[in-house]
Order: sequence, then C-alpha cells, then structure tokens
Amino acid sequence: QVQLVESGGGLVQAGGSLRLSCAASRNNFRFRVMGWYRQAPGKQRELVAHITSGGITDYVDSVKGRFTISRDNAKNTVYLQMNSLKQEDTAVYYCNAYGWGSDVYWGQGTQVTVSS
Repeated sequence: QVQLVESGGGLVQAGGSLRLSCAASRNNFRFRVMGWYRQAPGKQRELVAHITSGGITDYVDSVKGRFTISRDNAKNTVYLQMNSLKQEDTAVYYCNAYGWGSDVYWGQGTQVTVSS
C-alpha cells in the first residue's frame, strides 16, 4: 500500500506564497500522474493542477500564472508553488496520484487559509 503525505499548508496573507509538498511512502513506486485538488467549504472538490510522469502540466484557469506544479521522480514527490495567493484560494488541498493501472491514491489533506 502506498500513502501520500502532504505538508506545507498554513495561514498566509493575500498576495503571499506557500509551497505544498506531497511525498509517497514508497520510493520504488512510480505514478503515471500526480496532482493537487482542493475543496473549499460548501463547494465541490476541484482539480487545481496535475503533472504527468513526462512532465506535462495542466492547471485550472483560476490559478494559471500564479501556481506552479513540479515533481521529483527520484524522491517520488510532487510540489505546488502557490504565489499571489487570493482569499478564494482558501481550501483544503489534497494530493492525488494515479498508478499505471486503475489505482488512485489520495493524501489526507492540508489546510490553506488566505487572509485579507
């Protein structure tokens, strides 16, 4: 079984930056796609960004130009650099990963709160 462990959430003022990290518990397990979702109170969970094993990235429109996703395959870790944060970015952020079959993995979630 593979677990995803997130870190890096917290409280930040609007305009500030945070960097989220998500590390897999097994370094010898490779994922086809790794990414980040978020869920704000009263809203559905949405995809924020994902990155393939080959480095192809995609972002939801609301974060383009502000967030950057990257991954270190050697460390089996995915990062989300969040700049110019807005109050509407406040949410619980979940790490997500797809294996090469039908297996899907989720982290436990980390809270990001952006204050005015």
